[in-house]
Amino acid sequence: MLASQSHLAMKPSKGKLPFSVMVVIVCALAFALILYAEDVKSLARSSMLKLKSCPAQYLAPAHTAKTPTVDEEEIDERDYDLEECDMVKGRWVFNRSRKPLYTEESCPYIDRQVSCHTNGRPDDDYRYWEWQPDNCVLPRFDAAVALERLKGKRLMFVGDSLQRGQWMSMVCSLYSHIPPDQKSMKRGHSLSIFQAKEYNATIEFYWAPFLVESNSDIKVIGDPKKRILRLDSISKHAQHWIGVDILVFNTYVWWMSGLKIKSLWGSFANAEEGYEELDAPIAYRIGLRTWANWVDSTVNPNKTRVFFTTMSPTHMRSSDWGNDKGIRCYNETRPVLKRGYWGSGSDGRLMSVVGSIVKRMKVPVSVINITQLSEHRIDGHTSVYTETHGKVLNDEQKADPLHNADCIHWCLPGVPDTWNQILYSYL
Repeated sequence: MLASQSHLAMKPSKGKLPFSVMVVIVCALAFALILYAEDVKSLARSSMLKLKSCPAQYLAPAHTAKTPTVDEEEIDERDYDLEECDMVKGRWVFNRSRKPLYTEESCPYIDRQVSCHTNGRPDDDYRYWEWQPDNCVLPRFDAAVALERLKGKRLMFVGDSLQRGQWMSMVCSLYSHIPPDQKSMKRGHSLSIFQAKEYNATIEFYWAPFLVESNSDIKVIGDPKKRILRLDSISKHAQHWIGVDILVFNTYVWWMSGLKIKSLWGSFANAEEGYEELDAPIAYRIGLRTWANWVDSTVNPNKTRVFFTTMSPTHMRSSDWGNDKGIRCYNETRPVLKRGYWGSGSDGRLMSVVGSIVKRMKVPVSVINITQLSEHRIDGHTSVYTETHGKVLNDEQKADPLHNADCIHWCLPGVPDTWNQILYSYL
C-alpha cells in the first residue's frame, strides 16, 4: 500500500510537467539567450570555424565598369584554407584604406630600377589593389608572424631580376619590424643576404636567371644571340642551395627572346662549335628536368621546402587589352578587370612544362601560381619610371615609351607583394 502510494506520488498529473523537467527547460532557454547575445563576429573569427568559401552574394559581377572595392569587415569574417583556395580565379579590388607594408622611404633596399615613385611616377593607385580569389580570402601578410615562422631558417629566392624583386619585397615587408641593431644586408653579385639576427633567420637571393648554367651568369650578356646555356649542368649554382630551409625558384623571361636557345653539351671551352639551337619550349623542358633531377636527388623534404613561382607576364602589346592607341604599358593606371584575361606576354607552352615536370617529381614542390593574377596588372610595371645602364631615364627618354617603357619589371611596393602574400600563406 505504501509502495503503491509512493508510485502514485511520483507519477505526474495529466497535462503537467515534472518539476525537474521544467528546471532543465528553463535553464536551456536561459543558456540559449546568453548564446544569442554573444558577438557573432568574434565567433566567426575563431579558428574553430573554417569558412572555406565566399558566399556568392558577396561577389561583384564578372564584368563591371565600377572599380571593385574591399569590404574590410567582410574579409575579417572569412577564414582561409590553403587546400580550398584557387589563386587562378579571382579579381583585383581597390582598397585605399589599406596602406602598403613598406614604402620606398621606409626601406633602403629597393633598387632604383623598381623605385617608381622616386623615379617620378605621379600616380600611386597601383599600390592599393588587392587580389581576391573567388572561393577564399588571402590572409593579410603579418610581418611578426612571418618572422616567427622563419626563426632559425634560411629562405632563399633563386632566379632572375623578377625573382630579385620578390626577394626585395619580402625583405622590405619585414624590415620595419626588426630593431636597427638586429638586421644587416650583404649585397653580392650572385648571392645577397639579409639577416634578421634576433630571429637567427636570413632572407637570401641567388642570381641564376636560367637556373642551369649559362655564359651570362656572372657577366650579363645583353645580346640574346650570344647567350649559350649548358642545359644539363646545374651544380655550379646548386652548391649554394644546399642546406637552405625554404627554396623559392623561378625562371621564365630570359627564355623568351624569340630566338632559338643555343644549348651546349659539355665545356664552354668548345662553346662556339659545340652548341645546337633548340626551340624555347624544348630547351626549357630540358633545363627544368635538370633542375628537377637535382631537387629529387639532393633535397631532403623533411628539412627543406621547395616552391616554384610561375611566370611573371610581360605587357608589351596594348592591343591585347583593347587599347589600340596605347604604347605598351605606358600610362596604364588600372588593372584589366575582365575576368580570365590572358595576353601575349605569357607563354602557355612553358607554363605546361612546369606543371608536367613538377607533378612527376619525388620531392613535393608547391607551385606559387602568380601568372593569371599578374596578367591583369598592366598598371603595375615600372614603365618609364625606371633606370637604364645605371641611370634614371631622363625627360627625353621618358617621352619615348615605345623604346624605353619597361613592361617586364614591377614597381615596389606593388604586385610582388601579392606574390609574397601567397608564399606567406604556405609558411
